[in-house]
Amino acid sequence: MLKEVLVVEGKMDTVAVKKAVDADTIETGGFTLAPYTLARIEAAYRKRGIIILTDPDGAGERIRRFLTERFPNAGQAFVPREEAFAHHDVGIEQAKPEAIRKALSKVRFQEMEPRKEFSSRDLFLSGCSGSPEASRKRDRLGAILGIGYGNVKKMVERLNHYGVTREEFAAALRQIEQEMHQKS
Repeated sequence: MLKEVLVVEGKMDTVAVKKAVDADTIETGGFTLAPYTLARIEAAYRKRGIIILTDPDGAGERIRRFLTERFPNAGQAFVPREEAFAHHDVGIEQAKPEAIRKALSKVRFQEMEPRKEFSSRDLFLSGCSGSPEASRKRDRLGAILGIGYGNVKKMVERLNHYGVTREEFAAALRQIEQEMHQKS
């Protein structure tokens, strides 16, 4: 059983998680986050630690931001959008067990003193901004590194906050280039 408690959005997310791993979950019930739910999350955070596993969409990101502000030492797990999409819907409940296990194997923790290692210039020079395939490359970069998707500003923030090294960044870019060459 996973030591940390997974914080997910809804009941169907819990069902999907249980198919992937033996773990306890707490459901936020969306962005409303009732006081009782917040108290349960806080108790889990203090006693066992939590991992935030919200949907890779706008609502999931808002919930993640709110919870991360309140619980800064929470683990962050991200299922890439393309691995959480089925039946014209995106969410953890749509993800296959392998995708959830992969996301949990790449849990990141926010650094208390974010580094200033990366800038938007790094993304531009690597083709992750300012090019026709930039959005796709950023999505793939976030998936490989386990930091989720985002626009240029969000990606730079995550690279710096989650302790990504230059070596990890370079290796991920090489993997993306190899994948792109195999497809063409």
